[in-house]
Amino acid sequence: MKKTFKEVTGTSFHDSVINCSVSTLKKVLGEPDCDINDGEDKVNFEWDMETSNGDVFTVYDWKEYRSLNENEMIEWHIGGMSKAITEQAKREIREAIAKS
Repeated sequence: MKKTFKEVTGTSFHDSVINCSVSTLKKVLGEPDCDINDGEDKVNFEWDMETSNGDVFTVYDWKEYRSLNENEMIEWHIGGMSKAITEQAKREIREAIAKS
């Protein structure tokens, strides 16, 4: 799993989620591609990533509508081109968290 410079347009939510904090995601995914955190839009943070297979995916909070504390646990959506990709991304994120 790594940051991607590939196009992520067309990714969507396929019911894959992960529960963790902003600080945990920053530790395993790096700095987010979107870091607004003012609660004014549907998304405060978003990461554009790719799996070890090269498939693109995104990780983002959805409709929190508030500023997030970097250490609070929230549910993150994982977007991708298919359920298989988002589930692979979830496995890779969980593995990275376990190793950190």
